[in-house]
Parts: sequence; C-alpha cells; structure tokens
Amino acid sequence: MATTIPAAFTQFKSNLEVTDLQSETISIRHQNVRAAVAKDFEVLSDCLTGSYIRSTMIAPLKQADIDIFIVLNSKYFEQSGQAKLLDSIKATLKKKYPLSPSISRNGQAVTITFTDFKVDVVPAFHRQGGGYLIPDTRGKRWIPTDPKEHVKISAAANKAHRGELVPLIKMIKQWNRKISFPFQSFHLEVLAWDILDNVTITDLPSGMRYFLDKGRTIVTKQNPDPTGYNADVGSYITQSDVKTAANNFETAYQRAIKAEQYAFDGQTELAIVEWHKIFGTTRFPAYG
Repeated sequence: MATTIPAAFTQFKSNLEVTDLQSETISIRHQNVRAAVAKDFEVLSDCLTGSYIRSTMIAPLKQADIDIFIVLNSKYFEQSGQAKLLDSIKATLKKKYPLSPSISRNGQAVTITFTDFKVDVVPAFHRQGGGYLIPDTRGKRWIPTDPKEHVKISAAANKAHRGELVPLIKMIKQWNRKISFPFQSFHLEVLAWDILDNVTITDLPSGMRYFLDKGRTIVTKQNPDPTGYNADVGSYITQSDVKTAANNFETAYQRAIKAEQYAFDGQTELAIVEWHKIFGTTRFPAYG
C-alpha cells in the first residue's frame, strides 16, 4: 500500500522484480536443452537471450520465458522451411522432456513449459553480412536479428537513463500484460529505446505517460530494429490491427494524463485508481 505516487511507483518497481529467479537452475536447463538439440542437430553455438539477459523480465517467474538461442549448421536451412525446422526441434525436445506439460511451436520458437518457468528455444542460422536468421512461421519468412547487439543497446540506453529505463520497460510490459499481450515484448523494448532516446526520465510516472504519448503515433509506423537487420519489428501488427494498437496507447495515455492531474490536485487515491486501470491491481499497490 502507498499514500503517495512516488511511493506507489517505488513499490510497483519492486513488485515487478523476479525474486525467485535461480540462475543455477537456468544455467543447467540451458545446458540440457542444448545437449538435447545437439543429439539431432549440428549446433555451432548457443546462448541465453531475451528479457532475462537484458534484465527486463517481470514477475511472476511462472509466467516468464527464458530464451535459449541455438545457432545451427546451415545445412538445415530451407528457404520455406520455417515450420518444418520448428517441428523438428519440437520432436527432438519431446524425446528429452516426455513428461513436460506442454512443448509447442510458438511462432519463432519452440516453447517448453516447466513447473517453474517456460523456456523458448529459438533456432537460428548465421546470416550473410552479419547477424542471424530466425524462423517466423506466422509470416512464413526468416527474420534477421542479432540478440547480442540488443544486449549492448539495452545496457547503453539504461546507463544513459541512470538505470531508470529498465524499470520503466518492466512497467510497460506490465501494461501489456494487463491488456492481454497485444504487443510482442521485444517490440515494446525497441519502441522504448526509440521514444526515450535523448530524453531525460525525470520520474517513472511521467516517463510512462511520455512513452504512451509518443507511442500513439510511432506504433502505427515501421519500427526498425536498431541493429539495422530488421526494417520493422512491429510487422506482426497487420494493417487491420494498426488502429487497435494505436487505441491501446491512446486509452492508457488518457488515463495517465488523468492520473497526473489527480496527483497534482492532491487526490492521490484517485490517481492510484487511474494507474490501476493501466497496470492492474496485482502488482501496482493500493492506496493506504
């Protein structure tokens, strides 16, 4: 519970931290998954990627995904073989984890559901000219990317914001969870890097409001990967869904404006009610 907006956001920031994250468990699972894939495929390299490495994962851990990036020999590459590759990886993992509640193909990865957290296994190939290619079964294409560069970009951006960008991105992800995940997590991070570039985050509430404000317009355009490998990380949003995407930002922005006005008027409880509409009541503290 909190009686001021700064206190509420401080508690909110803490509530989003993944406190039960076991790095040793993740390391062992990473090794086991790699070994399982290597039994049927020639693996060139592998690493942990995604929000875990960029420190933007949010609690609870049971709802989190740990990304394992596995680079395969190019002999497995087929121009139209995105689904085939993921199905083959899925079959391999089913042999290793026959008791897993679920092993499923999920767009760009194979997802293994464990009792404590999920693991997304992302197969990749070296890309001519740099970076990697990963499968996109929804778009029936290969997506160029470079997760190692993303880690560097994220760390540099967070440092430029004196450590406040990562907590803000976690809050953005909680908003996305509240509205049933219409946006891909990495897309939101790219938007945050772009929108907040050369901008000073004075405090988290105004930072969130600023992100929502600028996002109303930017989300309707192409959002290029800052590595230069992908022209639009938001291409999964179809033309028919662009208006809905912008409306999601608009609705949250108007609530943030209302929350800031209530706070300015000294009506903290009403301000917290508006923030609850954006973030939900599970992680954002109540008034009191």
